[in-house]
Amino acid sequence: MALDVGKRSVQAPRVSVIVPTYNRAADVRRCLEALVAQTYREFEVLVCDDGSTDDTGRVVESFTSKLDVSYYWAENFGGPARSRNNGVRQARAEYVAFLDPDDWWAPRKLERSVRALDAGADVVYHDMFIVSSPAQKRFWRRSRTRALRSPAYDDLMTKGNGLATSSVVMRRELLLKIGGFSEERGLIAWEDFDAWLRIARHTEKFERLAETLGYYWSGGGNISTPRRLIDNLAHFKKKYGAEAAASRRARMPAWYHYLLGRAHYTLGAHHEVPGEMRQALLAGLPGSLKAKAAYFATMSSLRRMMRP
Repeated sequence: MALDVGKRSVQAPRVSVIVPTYNRAADVRRCLEALVAQTYREFEVLVCDDGSTDDTGRVVESFTSKLDVSYYWAENFGGPARSRNNGVRQARAEYVAFLDPDDWWAPRKLERSVRALDAGADVVYHDMFIVSSPAQKRFWRRSRTRALRSPAYDDLMTKGNGLATSSVVMRRELLLKIGGFSEERGLIAWEDFDAWLRIARHTEKFERLAETLGYYWSGGGNISTPRRLIDNLAHFKKKYGAEAAASRRARMPAWYHYLLGRAHYTLGAHHEVPGEMRQALLAGLPGSLKAKAAYFATMSSLRRMMRP
């Protein structure tokens, strides 16, 4: 339902910024402050709340004089997919942008993204600086994206997710064409990758901007956990396994085995790690990850040997 927070402008904007949130009032404030600082101004903001019990609504209300912002609250679903879909339905613009409440953008982010979309791109994205502390002032680590090679669907399937959701701006019509983000429970925290795969069946016009135009919060509170990642991978295999293995001699892609091995390592399931890392190497793991795969496999084997 929509609460009486915000006043939508009469003139339709060019971009609808969708912010899904749940009990993140302080983060929402920082997020909205970054939107106030955008150099491009033809946008609306749709804060789509997944059942928060904090004062998120009041925080949003405090920005109504600075932004074309609306607030939508709904019963808790447990993941961002439903909130994002609510935002897509309410959006008035031809372009939609996604921004998680604990992330934020550089001032020229929308300006650069709209320029690329107006020039013919369908999906625009970029790297994000990684932030691990509220007091952090210098940013050097990045959540790296990659340019997709054609066919984009095969690139995503073979190499894994190459887009950062809080960096994406895209044509709304594409999301309507695929029916929005999947609300399957097994894809919570992976619904974005699933959406990019389905969108890649309709367009090759993915454009990665060379600039780093956003900030990704990694300091805790994220819904993705090792246990959930294992569940996501199992659901992905059930949904896409036949396609993922079709071109790889019945073997899942290297990234699949590597992520599964890392998740097992974090959980201390060391008996699972060497086999997954071996499969990742056999499936053609990139050189940059081969040493890491060997490390995790070796450490897991040693820990198993040291157990009484």
